[in-house]
Amino acid sequence: MIPTIRQSPLFRWTYRAYVLAFFVYLALPLAVVCVFAFNDSLFPSLPWQGFTWDWFIGTERPRLGVFNERPIIRSIWTSAFVAVWVAILSVAVGTTNAFLFVRHNFRFKNGLYVLMLLPLVIPGIILGISILVASNTLANNLEDATGMWFDSLRPGLPLVILGQFSFIATFATLVISARLEKFDRSLEEAALNLGATPLGAVWAITIPFLFPAIAGATVVAILMSFENFNTTLMLVGSDAPLTITMFDRLKEGSTPVLNAVSLLLMVASAALGLVSLLLQGRKT
Repeated sequence: MIPTIRQSPLFRWTYRAYVLAFFVYLALPLAVVCVFAFNDSLFPSLPWQGFTWDWFIGTERPRLGVFNERPIIRSIWTSAFVAVWVAILSVAVGTTNAFLFVRHNFRFKNGLYVLMLLPLVIPGIILGISILVASNTLANNLEDATGMWFDSLRPGLPLVILGQFSFIATFATLVISARLEKFDRSLEEAALNLGATPLGAVWAITIPFLFPAIAGATVVAILMSFENFNTTLMLVGSDAPLTITMFDRLKEGSTPVLNAVSLLLMVASAALGLVSLLLQGRKT
C-alpha cells in the first residue's frame, strides 16, 4: 500500500486484515510446535494433557528430555562444529570475493560472477549429489594411484562442510559486497597519504567499516548451516548433524522431544538474528 495515495476505509481495513492473516499464517505453525513441547503426552498432538518440563529435563524413558538425550546433544555439537567451520570459510572467502568483484575489473568478470551465483539456483540435493560423485571419483583415482585411503573425500563432516560452504559463501559474498559498495575510498587514500601501507589501510579503515556486514554474514552462515538438510543428507557420514538426527527420529515416530528441540532452535535463531540486527544498525 502506497501511503501517498488516498485509500478508502474499506481498502485500508482489508489491507490490514490481509497483513494480520499473513503473519498469523507464518507464526501459527511455530506457536503450535512450541505449545506441544510442554504437553504432558507421549504424542505431540491434541488433546492437551497438561503442562510438563519432561521433554526438556526428563531423565527416564519414555519421557527422556532433550538435555538428557545423548544422540541429540551429540548431533547439536556436530552441527555447531560444522556451522563454525562453514562460517569461518564462507566469511573469509566472501570478504575476498567482495574486494575482487567490487574493487577490480578484469576479463571474464561477469562470467565469474554468474558462476559464483549458480549455487543459489541449483537445488540443494543436486548440489549434494554432484559434490558426492565428484569427491568419490577423485578419491577412487587417488587411492588407485597412491594406495592411500582419503577419508576426507568420503561422506563425512569434511564433505558436509565443503558442501555447505559451496553455496553459503555466495550469500556471504553478497552481504559483504553490498556494504563495501558504500565505502568511501578517499578514507583509504587519506590513510595512505599519512604513511599507511595498502594492506594496513584496508585493515585499519576498511575492515572496521565492513564489520557489521561481516558479523551479519557470520550469523547468516551459522543459521543456514544449522538448518540445511538436502545437501547435508547427501554428504553425511556416521556423525550426523541435528537436521539428519531429527529426520531419522521422525521416521521412527514423532515425540514432543522434537518439539522441544525445535523450540530451542527457534530461541537460539531469534537471539542470533537480534545480534545480527544490532550489529547491522551499529554506526561506523
